[in-house]
Amino acid sequence: MTVLEVTDPAESVQRPPAEVRFAGELQRLRAADTAARPPGWALSVQAARRFVIGDPKLDVSRKFVGDPSLIDRALITLATSRGLMLVGEPGTAKSLLSELLAAAVSGDSTLTIQGGAATTEDAIRYSWNYALLVAEGPSQRSLVAAPLLRGMAEGRTVRFEEITRCPLEVQDCLLSPLSDRVLAIPELTGPESMVFARDGFNVIATANTRDRGVNDMSAALKRRFNFETVFPIADFGTELTLVAEEAAKLLRRSGVTAEPRRDVLEVLVTTFRELRTGETARGDSMDRLSAVMSTAEAVSVAHAVGLRGWFLRGEPGNAEDFVACLAGTAAKDSPEDLAKLRRYLAQQVTWRDGGQWKALHNARHLLPG
Repeated sequence: MTVLEVTDPAESVQRPPAEVRFAGELQRLRAADTAARPPGWALSVQAARRFVIGDPKLDVSRKFVGDPSLIDRALITLATSRGLMLVGEPGTAKSLLSELLAAAVSGDSTLTIQGGAATTEDAIRYSWNYALLVAEGPSQRSLVAAPLLRGMAEGRTVRFEEITRCPLEVQDCLLSPLSDRVLAIPELTGPESMVFARDGFNVIATANTRDRGVNDMSAALKRRFNFETVFPIADFGTELTLVAEEAAKLLRRSGVTAEPRRDVLEVLVTTFRELRTGETARGDSMDRLSAVMSTAEAVSVAHAVGLRGWFLRGEPGNAEDFVACLAGTAAKDSPEDLAKLRRYLAQQVTWRDGGQWKALHNARHLLPG
């Protein structure tokens, strides 16, 4: 195969978009969907809800672990003229939920703007093909549509990730599209100078609560969104099951045939929850890490533990692999976090029952530094 040949997307793309990963489920939902749909939607609200939270009768998997009423409120918001703002701690699956909602509503989750300090209005609204611009002047041919313009013109959902990482003046370019449903292109003349949103257009934005104060949204822009908070998973068993399922998927895709060990995952999830909350399972207070110890990070570490065990020794990962992989997650934000982690492994592990807890305590010397 040459470099330019195209292979099956399911085999060559590390993470296809939701509408590709779950194409069969979306097709079954559309075929069985008899409920009323909001204008411009690919599915009814009821079918979109089942796509996110699952429907065993149609063999539709559950994709988001959380309060189903959050999904109801989010979908109803998207059917109104207000945008949807998903806020919460890092790693609470805000981006995943945004992707799933866009795939259900529009059948396309790829109209995405990634917010950051360098994000400009051109990356949000439109830019120009400068060779054509110089040769022909401003025209539809020289216009390069960005996600916002495309979403409005095609009647699709636009995702704006980490919106509060953008400067205020960049964020506020959403004001007119969200309030008046129109985007002006002053470089053009006549009817082409205004793009009016078609049915189905709306915006889903995400923001981390840890970013508050960086570039907080203007009051005018906040009024154009409904805010929904995505909370961490409260139940231990639910989080353990999710980490086990997601880690197993990642390991299979990475060529690992061994399933992750349940006892190792129990230690991993317990450790993450305690370092996240600052309280042990028996109620003792302890140092809370400043680093993000989210469910998403737990899945990432579980994946790394499995890879380390398989590719280094040909077996599932163990507690020693966990300690070796943990430092890179726990010591990102503050040098003190490594010391807190060291104290945790020395003081809060010895009273636990189970071989993996003892192995975790014995492997504390593997922490760097």
